[in-house]
Amino acid sequence: MAFGAGSGRGRLVRFALASAWRRARYAFHASALYRWKYSGQVPERLLIAPTDLRTADPTIANDIYAGRFVFAGEVVDVAGFSVFEIEAPSRAWAERLHSFGWLRHLRASDLAVSRSNARALLDEWIRFHKSHDPIARDPDVMARRILSWLAQTPLVLEGCDHGFYRRFMRSLTKQVRHLRRVARDVRPGLPRLRVMMALAAAGLSLSDQPRLVRQASRWLDQELARQILPDGGHVGRNPGTVLEILVDLLPLRQAFTARGQQPSPALLGAIDRMMPMLRFFRHGDGSFAKFNGMGETQLGLLATVLAYDDARGAPGKNAPYAGYQRLDAGDTVMLVDTGPAPRPVLSLEAHAGCLSFEMSSGRQPLIVNCGVPGPGATALRRMARTTAAHSTVTLNDSSSCRFLNSGYLAAKLGEAILSGPNRVEVSRQDNRSETVLIAAHDGYVARFGIRHERKLVLSAYGDRIDGLDSFTTPSGNTIARGGRDAFALRFHLHPAVEATRFNNGRGVFLALPDGSAWQFETPDLEVLLEESIRLSDIRGSRRTDQMVVYGRALHQASVEWILHRVVEPGGRMRNHDDHGDDLPLGA
Repeated sequence: MAFGAGSGRGRLVRFALASAWRRARYAFHASALYRWKYSGQVPERLLIAPTDLRTADPTIANDIYAGRFVFAGEVVDVAGFSVFEIEAPSRAWAERLHSFGWLRHLRASDLAVSRSNARALLDEWIRFHKSHDPIARDPDVMARRILSWLAQTPLVLEGCDHGFYRRFMRSLTKQVRHLRRVARDVRPGLPRLRVMMALAAAGLSLSDQPRLVRQASRWLDQELARQILPDGGHVGRNPGTVLEILVDLLPLRQAFTARGQQPSPALLGAIDRMMPMLRFFRHGDGSFAKFNGMGETQLGLLATVLAYDDARGAPGKNAPYAGYQRLDAGDTVMLVDTGPAPRPVLSLEAHAGCLSFEMSSGRQPLIVNCGVPGPGATALRRMARTTAAHSTVTLNDSSSCRFLNSGYLAAKLGEAILSGPNRVEVSRQDNRSETVLIAAHDGYVARFGIRHERKLVLSAYGDRIDGLDSFTTPSGNTIARGGRDAFALRFHLHPAVEATRFNNGRGVFLALPDGSAWQFETPDLEVLLEESIRLSDIRGSRRTDQMVVYGRALHQASVEWILHRVVEPGGRMRNHDDHGDDLPLGA
């Protein structure tokens, strides 16, 4: 594929070489030639079972008992056959199967038949040697499986015979030793961190493993230092990754305590930094903003993890290392992406959404990004990563990032971001009357010579947002000549919002389900209503609308827009005296 700048080619070469070297190391460490590194006796017993914080549904146990396995939106009925012998309908389905996270549903049913069923299925997996299956052998899948097996040992080992116990311990030990050999060669990011957490949990759970505990703890501390940013965000910039890590890290902290050991300062510090980020990314309805691969929020799981937050303070407003800003006033919440693209190896799910924002009023999302589809929807997933799928500006119908999305390298390395915003300038001012955020990025400078700047002003009562999107040269001057300067300013609407365009074409009336309404206006340009899509990895895709303002940067160096509440919840019309003369307490 062609790239607009040499830096894109350079990043591709460095990314490909680093990936090839990592794969070569992985192949060697995973081979029989390296098995001597970690060998010895199989541990005699399990000392503890780490807690599984993930939400369980006992009704799913009935489906599993009947041979009906529902993973990643796909249903497979295996009545009369072993589920481990059939051909999986998709990779996502197979990953869920071999990760064994579904054991928690069997445990939740609290029936003897569920314990028996769990043992039988686990014994089938061991006997069929599915650890040799490429997907089952994937280190991220293996790490999830180890964590699931350890957490569900009360389910599978209670009342079992000695033969099954020994088969279980041998298989578990074999997998732990394999992960131990390849741990530092696993793809950077969440997969590698999950491997380190699984090794630490195994060292604490298995008897007579002091060396493994020390080694895994050291590796885990190193990965936490690399991946958890000073503000608590994750280097991959997906808000949901913070929740995913805490789900396994919190039980690990408990496991150290249960074994009479002190968790490391690095582990405790990472938890303390990440906890406030769970509140930072939440809208009024409790869901996370959809940036950089974030799908539907598991609200039950989020509530469970938040119960471990001792501080329970108000969410922060500034996450400069993660690259996000939060503006909130009254019952209005705005979350803005103000960060550059992650490194290619960490960007396989990242989006080209720089300076996009999401906004909610009360418990109702209003302005959103398109989200992400379920597994397997390759074309929709690529579309969801483009700038046009976000509530921000596109130039010349292109994205602010360039993706590796075709050819041999994309299939081998993943669809990484190869170029995008490198410099994102951010300034913020909070005062009694308003919050002002100004941010600019250079994602379009190399191709078009245009710098996009966005100014957002949120009133102290949260009832008015003033926006200004500007287009300048890299030095900040007005664009002097035309060319490739066509822009589209997009605001994607949540499907629950009813949009009605004004007769003069300069505004849109936005009605919300709670009876309130907002009004969007542009004084200088026409605003159009076009079709959009709301993607979901759980609920499927839904049709919705987007407000779009088109123009040419040469003729329209900036676009002013206003979004203000005109009807209160319940249908009461607003007037200019609603606020009186006083600002809210604490402003």
